[in-house]
Amino acid sequence: MKQPTQPTPNEHPASAADPTTGTERKVVLLTGATRGIGKSIAEDLSGDHDLILAASSEESAEKLRSTYPAAQVFVANLADVESLESALSGLALDRLDALVPCAGVTGHDPVRETTPEQWQRLFRINLFSIAELVRCLLPALHRAQGIVIAINSGAGHFSGKGFGPYAASKFALRALTDSLREEERGRIRVSSIHPGKVDSDMQREIQALRGNEYNAAQFIRPETIARAVRFALETSEESMTEEITIRPVQQ
Repeated sequence: MKQPTQPTPNEHPASAADPTTGTERKVVLLTGATRGIGKSIAEDLSGDHDLILAASSEESAEKLRSTYPAAQVFVANLADVESLESALSGLALDRLDALVPCAGVTGHDPVRETTPEQWQRLFRINLFSIAELVRCLLPALHRAQGIVIAINSGAGHFSGKGFGPYAASKFALRALTDSLREEERGRIRVSSIHPGKVDSDMQREIQALRGNEYNAAQFIRPETIARAVRFALETSEESMTEEITIRPVQQ
């Protein structure tokens, strides 16, 4: 199996004082930054945070490096959970202020039509990879008294026809973050953000599969979710934003 590309040690973004504010820039590791919500989060944070961006391929990595030249970019196959420890060890992180797992995949087939392979892919990317990211990065998060901000979904609270497999992975992610929050209370903070339908490539794919005409005005702007991430990240140290649910006005 091909090993993920590892960055050289001098690529690590050390925390440094922001010249405009004099305060230390926080280090944030983000997955899913190439499109949709993750892209908006990266755009929002890139000006005043040191970003570590996970890319799914060398091609995606090159695009991220071009877009965010100050960021550290590494390749990690979230579907290959067993390879993540090696990819993360190459970062040589001493401390990490925030982990924001945003990458995810969708699945909207009825339960009776969902194959074992589809179930495995949903859970490996939407749940198992996040659990492994947390396990590997927890020491660095402890040293920074950092925060995990998991991008979940409205499907982490509600399911329905055609949502069973996807919602199952998101319900499980909510259980993971709820448990982690209590296990690590006082050492790190854990936030869970549950967007409803967001204007994104993924949403376009979903609506096309359903034969619906796409109207971006009906969906949440990804920039709104990015602002929620910033709010959770900047919550003062004596408090914790445990969960944020954002839904479109039109249901």
